Amino acid sequence: MTAMTKVKGLATAASFAATLLVGGVTYASAEEVTLTMAVPDWPPTRIMKKFFDEQYKPKSGNTVKLDVDFIPWPDFYTRVNASLTSGEKKYNFIVSDSQWLGAFVEGGYFRKINDLIDADPELKATMESMHPAVLNAYSTYPNSTPNYYGFPQFPDVLVTYGRKDVLCNADEQAAFKAKYNEKLPCTGEEIDAMDWNTFEHVGEFFQRKKGDKLAGQVLDDDFYGIAYQAGKGYDFSTSSVHSFVWQHGGGIWDETKAPTGHAEGVVNSPKSIEGMEHFLKLLKFMPPVVKTGTMDIFVSDQLFREGKVAMNIDWIGLAEASLDPKTSKVADKLVFGLAPGLRGPDGKVNRTSQIGGQPFVLTTWTTPEQIKEAVGFVKWWLSPDIQNQFAAGGGQSAIKSVYSDPKYVTYRPWDRAWANSLDWQKDMWHVPQFFELLTQQQDQYDLAITGKQDAKTTLDNIAKFQEDLLKNAGLIQ
Repeated sequence: MTAMTKVKGLATAASFAATLLVGGVTYASAEEVTLTMAVPDWPPTRIMKKFFDEQYKPKSGNTVKLDVDFIPWPDFYTRVNASLTSGEKKYNFIVSDSQWLGAFVEGGYFRKINDLIDADPELKATMESMHPAVLNAYSTYPNSTPNYYGFPQFPDVLVTYGRKDVLCNADEQAAFKAKYNEKLPCTGEEIDAMDWNTFEHVGEFFQRKKGDKLAGQVLDDDFYGIAYQAGKGYDFSTSSVHSFVWQHGGGIWDETKAPTGHAEGVVNSPKSIEGMEHFLKLLKFMPPVVKTGTMDIFVSDQLFREGKVAMNIDWIGLAEASLDPKTSKVADKLVFGLAPGLRGPDGKVNRTSQIGGQPFVLTTWTTPEQIKEAVGFVKWWLSPDIQNQFAAGGGQSAIKSVYSDPKYVTYRPWDRAWANSLDWQKDMWHVPQFFELLTQQQDQYDLAITGKQDAKTTLDNIAKFQEDLLKNAGLIQ
């Protein structure tokens, strides 16, 4: 078993309590402890492993090895689910999406951590220092209850990526002003103030064909104004649609209201339909791949890095590649700001958004020795020094004292949008039926995105499916 604890020196396999007597003083023998972790393969987890290998020194004096299994995002849930349900007990640690908590807690795979938090004042203080939106999303099951299962590993939000060479071009600025009687957002502060109406105008304005001019240059390929995830895989349209639904005053099924809260009448309410229609309206200004149902977060990110889009809304977790000239044609042309929102009659912008990011979760078969070292690692990872290094390396921190420090916004160009995004974050379901809810919803959203059915039909179908499923599960009466 790859997750086993190995013992070196005078310790024997039969007894981890072996000791060495020298000069009348008893010393506990050092152990080698291996923690095996499943993680999605992307920059935040690669940075974590690099920091561990280069810097981590366990306070226990033991030798701790972190054996990381990097799994591509599209396969991540399938691989983790297969491992857990097979009974192989391979992983001690999993960087889990928050939505998986219910299914894997009820399945007996994820360990509750309240006892670990309560027994360690330092760890408890760290958890209490988290932004509540992050703590509720990543740690709690049932959602927003004081039952904790996860330690935040990488918090994430959606932000706007922009091409400042295009957006700030004087000719484009003048033409945009003439057409829409508003300023084309160019600086981070101007993008922060952007609503969906302006975002739509950016999409329409920058629809250019090969041979057209863009910022004074003749295009050798088609160019598009905007991109935003709309893929059939995993949650790559749910994360977008939820934000529009919430901002328009609609809703998703709310597990905190179980068993009296319903899906029908909420998921397909007039406001929810209005929100989805708003999202669908923007698709015509995106690259044509969106109509195939395959424009997930990776495709939209690649299109932006290839210089084919003026603005892209995507997770911070993918942003590091945009800064690297080896992977980005626009590395020196970037500007970042808040994701757009819906402007209300009072002029205020509602930016309620689906939260991203993941927690660390311990598995129930992890041994006491491994748990001790895992908690030590988590405390080190969440320490202010390492969290600042993580942010400086492209990650994010949900610890208030870290992200509220003025130096935080100097680490990466998107960090200026981080703190102001947190209060707007909400999460989807944590219930064991998550994957069934998500899969059916993604299938229905895809029919709308690819033009096969309208928003009302889509949400009516989703609402009925969810109502029936959750009634059968006893979560709706």
